[in-house]
Amino acid sequence: MEKVKIEISKKSYELLKKTVEESQGEFKSVEELLEFIINEALGEVEETYTPEEEEKIKDRLRSLGYL
Repeated sequence: MEKVKIEISKKSYELLKKTVEESQGEFKSVEELLEFIINEALGEVEETYTPEEEEKIKDRLRSLGYL
């Protein structure tokens, strides 16, 4: 998949980085988490997680204030 660069505020990056660190391995990088959030917001998440895993991720993002 071809990649492009985007710019976000340092504050947003630090929030994403902290979320990755606290995700207990659910996300491997800020880029992976950000792509997940964008796809989720746009309703284009691929079925790469079981429904239980997806719900766990959503619950985690809700608890962190992202959803």
